[in-house]
Amino acid sequence: MLKAEHLAKAFDDFWAVRDVTLEIPAGTVLALLGPNGAGKTTTVRMLASVLRPTRGRAWVAGYDVSTEPLAVRAHVGVLTEHHSLYRRMTVYEYLDFFADLYRLSGAQKRTRIERWLTFFGLWDFRNHRVGGLSKGMRQKLALSRALLHEPPVLLLDEPTSAMDPESARRVRQAIASLRSDERAILICTHNLTEAEALADQVAIIRRGRIVAQGTPAELKTRYLGPPEFRITFARPWDGRPPALPGVRVTRWDGQSLWYRTSQPRVENPAIVRALVQRGFDVVRLEEVPRALEDVYLKVMAQAAAEEHDAATAATPAPEVA
Repeated sequence: MLKAEHLAKAFDDFWAVRDVTLEIPAGTVLALLGPNGAGKTTTVRMLASVLRPTRGRAWVAGYDVSTEPLAVRAHVGVLTEHHSLYRRMTVYEYLDFFADLYRLSGAQKRTRIERWLTFFGLWDFRNHRVGGLSKGMRQKLALSRALLHEPPVLLLDEPTSAMDPESARRVRQAIASLRSDERAILICTHNLTEAEALADQVAIIRRGRIVAQGTPAELKTRYLGPPEFRITFARPWDGRPPALPGVRVTRWDGQSLWYRTSQPRVENPAIVRALVQRGFDVVRLEEVPRALEDVYLKVMAQAAAEEHDAATAATPAPEVA
């Protein structure tokens, strides 16, 4: 549904995006993570055919972003971080105006405006002026505008930026409900908790390059090691921790034992059976939660170290007098 190959964009001598390769099939939400200035917004603008790539190629719903920009724009819905809303219009007038731009027929226009305003809980506010809406409501109105033409690809740049927690939660719920087998969604966000809750795939961008990509579970295993589990016993146990063949014990406090395994489906049942047979009353076995934030920080630190090593290697040694 959305594909980019070695996408790059230069502004004079500055490369805002150097090498972005992505593939988002229908039914998938991909979160693009990175610090300010990493190239997220520039990437979105290229994918929406607002900016022409300097190098590389990209396709949206099968249309080339460089050679078929009108077709791309007809098949993509874009929510920018700083969306412009016409504050003097009413909510209904605003969507009616954009429905005309999308050349929807009269019946289509009325049906879709009512559908999306109802979907986002804005139908009762259809005659209110846009300028009088809360930030969360304006964000949902912008999402309604992006969905009017029912695009198969959504590009959402910081969809909950600067929102209060309640409004942000409602927008996240709305985005999650928009996932379907006929739609691909790309979200740019700084909110790692939000990314972990919404995304099937994660890509981390630094200085215009994708430095890590995969599912949240794959990235956690790749950068944080095998998952860690905790077994809790019914009563404290004196002495050394019980030996667990095939796994690495990481911690023991007398009543709980922590260990890592790369094959939990195989090892965990065997471990529980062995402990029970040896007299340990197991009351709980649980995976220790690991945050996407830990992966992000590890990836950034590793990428920075690699950049430093590359820069050091490229610096010529001083001449000996």
